[in-house]
Amino acid sequence: MGTIVFFKVDRKFRLSKRKLITNWLENSVNSEGWKLGSVNIILSSDEYLLTLNQQFLKHDTYTDIITFPGEREGYVEGEIYISLDRVEDNAGKFSVAMGEELNRVLIHGFLHLMGYKDKRKEEKELMRKKEDHYLGVFNCST
Repeated sequence: MGTIVFFKVDRKFRLSKRKLITNWLENSVNSEGWKLGSVNIILSSDEYLLTLNQQFLKHDTYTDIITFPGEREGYVEGEIYISLDRVEDNAGKFSVAMGEELNRVLIHGFLHLMGYKDKRKEEKELMRKKEDHYLGVFNCST
């Protein structure tokens, strides 16, 4: 059985419905035909992610998420870094609750770990369709 572990770095934040979110993410992984391995989710600030973005991706911009996939075939594994500052700003920009935007970013990260990309237009459209699908599944279960 896999594990999803949440960590906080340089930001105070209380994740509500942690068990429900964890079950939803695991079920989403299974629905895509994968097995859940070990996934660490690190919730942090803009500055923390900016440093990672500069160091590992050579991008000098803020981002809401960075994923580092694991390498075990057939398993969703890796690390997902999320900027709570970006999530909060984007929630306001898109007029949604912070929890809903965080869930979108979470499933987005898991989709990346399953190999989905979002650089080209077609990839972005598929990614958004998958996000919307799994957010709908989550909303039905809450």
